[in-house]
Amino acid sequence: MTAPPPRDDYWRRTRRLTAWLLLAWAVVAFAPVFFARELSLEVFGWPLAFWLASQGALLAFCAIVIVYARCMAKLEREAGEPR
Repeated sequence: MTAPPPRDDYWRRTRRLTAWLLLAWAVVAFAPVFFARELSLEVFGWPLAFWLASQGALLAFCAIVIVYARCMAKLEREAGEPR
């Protein structure tokens, strides 16, 4: 059995990375909403779940973008893609 061509391996890894990060995005976007009713505390008149979801989601989305950029840079270096 032969190894897949480098180009096929690059795109397979790119699609896998994108799928995992989209899954992370979906979890960050929808999990706090699903569990929000269990947090009944209020902060400055707003539900605590609102604060956790809004601030935590923003940080998580920024982390997803950073992870994507770093992983793609690594993949491109390994595949020999020009920057």
